[in-house]
Amino acid sequence: MNSRQAGALALFFAAASAAASLFVSSSVFERMPHVEDEFAFLWQAEMMGRGRLWIESPPQPESFLVPFVVDHDGKRFGKYPPGWPATLSLGAAAGAPHLVNALLVGLAVWWTYRLAARLAGHGPGALAALLTATSPMLLMLSGSLMSHLLTMLLAVVWTCAWLDLSAGDTGAGRVPVGMLIFVAGLSLGLMALTRPLTALAVALPFGVHGAFLVIRGHRSVRLHLAAVAILALLVGGLLFVWQWEVTGDPLLNPYSLWWSYDRVGFGPGIGPMPEGHSFALAVNNTRHSLNAWLHDLFGWPYLSWILIPAGLFALRRRPEAWLMVSVFASLVVTYMAYWVGSWLLGPRYFVEALPALAAVSAAGARAIAGRFPRAGARRAAPVIALAVLLAINLFIYLPIRLGGLRGLYGITRARMAPLERAHLGSALVIVHPVPDWTSYGALLLLTDPFRDEGPLFLAYSKGPDQDRRLMAAFPERVVYHYYTNDPWRVHLQPPEE
Repeated sequence: MNSRQAGALALFFAAASAAASLFVSSSVFERMPHVEDEFAFLWQAEMMGRGRLWIESPPQPESFLVPFVVDHDGKRFGKYPPGWPATLSLGAAAGAPHLVNALLVGLAVWWTYRLAARLAGHGPGALAALLTATSPMLLMLSGSLMSHLLTMLLAVVWTCAWLDLSAGDTGAGRVPVGMLIFVAGLSLGLMALTRPLTALAVALPFGVHGAFLVIRGHRSVRLHLAAVAILALLVGGLLFVWQWEVTGDPLLNPYSLWWSYDRVGFGPGIGPMPEGHSFALAVNNTRHSLNAWLHDLFGWPYLSWILIPAGLFALRRRPEAWLMVSVFASLVVTYMAYWVGSWLLGPRYFVEALPALAAVSAAGARAIAGRFPRAGARRAAPVIALAVLLAINLFIYLPIRLGGLRGLYGITRARMAPLERAHLGSALVIVHPVPDWTSYGALLLLTDPFRDEGPLFLAYSKGPDQDRRLMAAFPERVVYHYYTNDPWRVHLQPPEE
C-alpha cells in the first residue's frame, strides 16, 4: 500500500469516526450530559461562551445545585481546569457542544495514522487509524462531553512533534524547527491546562528521554528542548492564574472545594475512605480499570492487548516505539495515586495512550502476517483472523457496550418533557423530592445557563424553612412545586400543606 492509498484510507476512517461519534452522541447519550463531570463541563463552557470564568453566587446557593460547580467567597465556578471548558464553549456558543468531540476524534484518528506511519509504515498506519476509529473506549468518550478526547489529540500531536524534533527531522521538506518547538510546547501546556495529572503522566517518559538527549545530544538539541519546556511551562502555568482568578489563591485546587478529600496522593484525608487512600485501594482500582481496558481498547473481549507483544518484538530496535508505549505504563502508575478508578465510560484515564497502542498493534499485525507464506490459502489466515476480531467488536461488543449506557443514571430527554410542555414562563420551580442528583439531573438543562438565560429558575427543595427563604429571595417570580415521582403536575403549594 503506497502513501496516497494509505492516506486516503486514514482520512476515510477519520471521517467515519467523527460520524460514529455523532451517532453515539445522538442515539446513546441524546446530546446531553449524564455524569456529574459533564454537567460541570457544560456549565463552565456556557459561562466561558459569555466571557465569564465565574458568576456571583445566587441567593441560597445550596438550592441551585449543579454537580461539581462550586460556591466560594461569593463566586460560583466549575471545579475543572479551563482547557476543556474553553474548547467546549466553541460548540456551546453554536448551540452544538456535541460537535466538538466529534471533530477532535476525527483529528485524533488522522494523527494516529501519522504517528503509526512514521513508526511502522503507511499500511500499518492505516490499520492503526482503523483500530483507533473502532475502539469502544474512544467512541464512548467521543459521544460524551468528557475532556479526554482533547488530551488524547494533544498527546498524539505532542508525540509526533517530539519525535521529529529529537530526531532532527527538520531538513528540506520537513517541518521547520521553530514550528516543532511551538507545537510541542503548546500541546503539552494545553494538556496541563486541561488534565494536569494526565499531562504529568504523558510528560514523564519524554522527560527521561529529554534528560538523555541533554546529556548526550548536541548543544542545539539542548536549546530546542529548553524552548519546548519554557513554552509548556508558560502555557501550563496559566492554570495557576485561573485558580487565582476563581478562588483568590493560585495554589488552591477547586477540586478540594467540592470534596476536601479530592486530592492526589496517599494517606489520611485523601479519598472518601476513613483510612484515606492506600496502596491496596490503588491496586484494586487499577485492577478494575485494566480489566475494562482488556475489553474496551479494541472491543476484543479479553484479547484487545493480543497484538501488542508482537508489535513490540517487531519494533524492538526502535527506541521511539518503547518511548510511546511507556506512556501507557506511566498513565497506569500515575493514576494509582488518584483515589478514583475508571471503567464506567471505559478506562478513560488511559485513553491518551490509545494512538501508541494502536500503532504498535498494527505493527504486530504486519509482523504476524509476514510469518505466513506469500502465496496460497494460508496467506489469508491473519487477514481473516483480524477481520473476525473487528467484526466481533462492531457487531457484538460495541452494540452491547454502548447499549448499556443508554439512559445512564436514568437521565433522558423524556424526563424534561413534562416541565417543557408546562410553559411556566418566568417562574421559580422547586423540585421535590431530591434523593440524589440523578433525580433532577436531566431537569438542569431547562434552566440557565443551559437554556441561555431562559425564564425558568430550577431549584431543589432543602426542607420547608430553606424553601421559604428561597421564595423570599425571588418575590417577583411565581413559585411552583414539582415532584419527580409525579412528573405531569405542578403545584402552587406543596400538597402536604
